[in-house]
Amino acid sequence: MSRIRHNAFMKPGIVGTTGCARVASGHAETTRAATEVLRAGGNAVDALIAAGWTACVAEPVFCSPGGGGYALVRPRGRAGLVLDSFAQTPARRRLDGEDFFAISGDFGTDRQEFHIGLGSAAVPGMVAGLFALQRRHARLPMRELMAPAIALTRDGVELNAVQREALCILEPIVRASDGAAQIFGLDDAAAPLPKLGERVANPALAASFEALASEGAGLFYHGELAREMAQQSLDRGGHLRLIDFQRYRAHWHRPLYWQLGRARIGSNPPPAFGGIMVQLMTRALERQLPRAARFGSVAHLEALIEAMHISEQQRRRLERPECLKESGQLMRAFRALDGPVPIVARGTTQISVRDADGNLAGMTLSNGEGCGRAVPGRGFMLNNMLGEEDLNRLGFGRWPCNRRLASMMAPTVIEHAGRRIVLGSGGSNRIRTAIAQVLCNVMHFGMDLNEAVRAPRLHLEGQALSVECSSEAWSEDVFDWLNRHWPEARHWPRRSLFFGGVHAVSDDDQAADPRRLGAACTLDRPGPAG
Repeated sequence: MSRIRHNAFMKPGIVGTTGCARVASGHAETTRAATEVLRAGGNAVDALIAAGWTACVAEPVFCSPGGGGYALVRPRGRAGLVLDSFAQTPARRRLDGEDFFAISGDFGTDRQEFHIGLGSAAVPGMVAGLFALQRRHARLPMRELMAPAIALTRDGVELNAVQREALCILEPIVRASDGAAQIFGLDDAAAPLPKLGERVANPALAASFEALASEGAGLFYHGELAREMAQQSLDRGGHLRLIDFQRYRAHWHRPLYWQLGRARIGSNPPPAFGGIMVQLMTRALERQLPRAARFGSVAHLEALIEAMHISEQQRRRLERPECLKESGQLMRAFRALDGPVPIVARGTTQISVRDADGNLAGMTLSNGEGCGRAVPGRGFMLNNMLGEEDLNRLGFGRWPCNRRLASMMAPTVIEHAGRRIVLGSGGSNRIRTAIAQVLCNVMHFGMDLNEAVRAPRLHLEGQALSVECSSEAWSEDVFDWLNRHWPEARHWPRRSLFFGGVHAVSDDDQAADPRRLGAACTLDRPGPAG
C-alpha cells in the first residue's frame, strides 16, 4: 500500500477557470480522445487515460496493453507524483525451449538489432497503471474513458506516414507470426503491408477493451486473460507464469526534482533511470553552454556534444562526472541504483495534458517493439523488454529475476519564468537528449514551445554522432567544424523519428513533434463536469 497521501485534483467551481485546456500527443486520434474526455468534463488525468487506451489503437507500433509506462501528475497548487507501471522481470527463468531470436530494424541511415519472441516478454504494467490513475485522480468512470478507443478499434485508423514508416522499420516483427500481422490489418504474415491512408481496424482488441471496461484490471492480472497469457508463455517458450501477473503492482513515487538556474524541474525517479539522465545532461549542458551562445552556433554544438558525452559516460558507469558532487539529491539517486540495475531503452510514445483548472499530467508509454507473438484472439502482443542488450550484459537470458526494469523514459515537468511545462519523449536512448535539447531551447534560447520542439537535434551514442540537417539547420561554420572534428558523423537530411518525439503543453502553449506527426489541440471552453 502506498504511503503517499492522496493529492486530489482541484474541482471546477472551487478555483475558477485558470486558462485553456491543452493536449499534445503522437497521433491525431490520441489527441482527439483526450479532447473528447475534457469536453465531457474530465480532468487532465481522465484525458491522459483515454489517450493512453487510444494510443494502443492509433500507435500500435509504440504502445500496447502488453507494455508499460510512467505517468507524472502535477495538480495545480499540489505536489507532483509519478506512477511507475513499467514492466517487471519474471520471478524465474525457463531452462529450455525459449522462444527468443534477433531481427534487424532498418532506419535507412542506421540499422538497429532487436530481440523478440515470447522469451523477450516481461510482465506488462500499462493496464495496472491506467486503472491506478483512474482510481486515484479521475472524475469519470473507466468505461467512459475507454469509449473513444473502443470505437476506434472497430472503425479503424487511417495509417499515417510515421506509423507506416515504423511498420517498415519493424517489418520483421510484424511478420513474425500471423497473429502479429493481424494486429496491423494483415490477413497473415505473408500479406503486403497496409498502404499509406489505408484504414486498419482491430475488432479483437475492441472485444478485449470491452471486457476490461466491464471487469477491470483483475481480468488482466488474475482472471481469464491472465491465465491465457501465462498459458501461451508456458506452451510457446516464454518465461511468464500466472504468479507473475498476480504479483504485479503499480507504484507511486515522488518526482526527482532539481534546480537549473531559476527553473525547477521534476522527472522520473529511481528505480527508473530516465529522470537521472535528463538531470545529468541538463546540468552538464548548463555548465558547458556559454551565456552568449546562439542556437546553431559552433559553441552550441560543442556544448551539446560534451553534455551528451558526460551523460553517456555515466550511463555506461565508466566514471562519475564532477557535476554529480554538486547535487546531494543526484548522488542519493545514484546510490539507490547500486547493484545490478536492469535498464531498458525502447520505442515509446508521449502524451501531455493540461486541463482548464491548471492541472498537468504527462505519460510515456512503451511496448518496446513488441515480441512478435499476439495473445491469441486478443488483438495485442506483449512487449519485448527482456530483449534489451543493456539488460543482458552477462549474456542474453541472464537478466535479474523479479525486478522492476529501470527505463530511460522520463515524463518531466518544469516551472520556469512564471509558467509550467509538462513534456516527455519517445525515442529509446534518444529520450534524454531530445528532452534536454527542448528544455535548453526554451530556457537558454528563449524559444516558444513549437520552435523548441521543431528545432534540429543531434544525438551522440558512444562515438557515433548523428545530426539532423533540416531546413532550419546549423550554420555553415558548424558544418566546417563537423567536417574537421567529426568526419564520420551521420547527417540526416530531414527531421526523423530517430531523434525522438517530444510532445509538450504549458500554461499558455502546446506543441506536438512533427517527427512523429504528433497532434496538439487547445480547448477554450471544455464542458462542465458530469
